[in-house]
Amino acid sequence: MKSMLRVDFRRMFKSKLFYILIACALLIPILMTVMLTMMDGTVSVDQKTGVETVMQGPENAWQSIGTLPTADAAPMGGMDVMAMCNINMMFMLVAVFICLFISDDFRSGYAKNLFTVRVKRGDYVISKTVAGFICGSFMLIAYFIGSMLGGAISGLSFDLHGLTAGNIAMCMLAKIFLMFVFVAIFVLVSVAAKQKAWLAICGSLGGGMLLFMMVSMITPLHSTLMHVMLCVAGGAMFAFGLGAASKTILKKTSLV
Repeated sequence: MKSMLRVDFRRMFKSKLFYILIACALLIPILMTVMLTMMDGTVSVDQKTGVETVMQGPENAWQSIGTLPTADAAPMGGMDVMAMCNINMMFMLVAVFICLFISDDFRSGYAKNLFTVRVKRGDYVISKTVAGFICGSFMLIAYFIGSMLGGAISGLSFDLHGLTAGNIAMCMLAKIFLMFVFVAIFVLVSVAAKQKAWLAICGSLGGGMLLFMMVSMITPLHSTLMHVMLCVAGGAMFAFGLGAASKTILKKTSLV
């Protein structure tokens, strides 16, 4: 286990994909916040109905992390852009890293060589799950930093509207531990798809979307220790349950 973790961490931290995804996680909130702020007040007219829609940009930097208790929705065609396109997108973006990371093992023959020398399937699944969790955690932290930089650049308010720094810290901790749930799903799909990276990515995104809409409810900005504990328990159950399923798939199916 230690040897496999060491190898996976070395591969991950030397991988260009890892740093590209971290850079994307950092830049996305900056660009999104600045662009939406610049578009604030823009009027679009539906040519068929003549109905005018006024684009409303974010008013608070924390909207990139979640919906403030007293924050008004910023409609864009009836949809709150910041409520849909916020830090929770990182739960889906980490699927790209996991799927390509695992598919490369099967495409190159590395996985087959591992299991030929009697490496345990369970150790392989645990190692990939931990590596995916670490990558996802870095992406969440990078997005948080980018959100704060984007808010500062755009001159947005940092008013917490009655929340505390503790609530924000608990919110981030809850999201980090919830990452185990999504990583376990993505690892399961990836070991089933093996070298077919495109199939793994499509399946992972489809499976992740089943839980994606619940993330904002499970990890709100006003999170408390209870939210963190629920995410820890949920992450542990998914990691154990889906990890066992991934191990079974590796044992029962061909490695090529």
